[in-house]
Amino acid sequence: MSDKPKRFFITGIPTAGKSWAGNLLANEMGAVHVEIDDIRATLQDDLRYSKWINFYFKLNEREYLKNLSPEQRWDDVVQQSEGLWPALEAKIKSYEDEPRPVVFEGVNLMPHLMKKYFPEFDGAVLLGPSFEKTLERNTQSPRWGFTKELQRLEAECFFYDERPRYAKEADAYGYPAFDTATEVYIHVQDIWK
Repeated sequence: MSDKPKRFFITGIPTAGKSWAGNLLANEMGAVHVEIDDIRATLQDDLRYSKWINFYFKLNEREYLKNLSPEQRWDDVVQQSEGLWPALEAKIKSYEDEPRPVVFEGVNLMPHLMKKYFPEFDGAVLLGPSFEKTLERNTQSPRWGFTKELQRLEAECFFYDERPRYAKEADAYGYPAFDTATEVYIHVQDIWK
């Protein structure tokens, strides 16, 4: 076993259970849980990131979700992740001296970025178990729109459009993909034995 501190990242679609998995790992394995997407709130006044901080909230959601292709919307997710990357990377590096295991989680921790900048980290992509569960979670805690129609559109985009693209990135960069947060927890238990 290495003396190097353990580091793990979880990415994947909104509503998949990334925060739940991070909290479980923190509580059960003594890890530090870092919700990396929360950094956006601290960057509100930083002009370097202004394009991407509230990118989606500046758009007409209905038009965006209905009129852009899945490929165009995925490109926006990737560009947002890359646009915010200097701040996300700095946040991750701020935990370099943390002796406890650290779990970073967030939608913007794209596998291609993590493999390039933190190749020593283990990671997983969380895809969500079903469309119904994605819709249920998005309705309970809306990510963008506050009408049932918009919440359904979002859930459809997350599950049917983003999900296969996250899975493809996971495969391309050698990270396992899981449907449920419980599977991620079991996986981390296995590799951190």
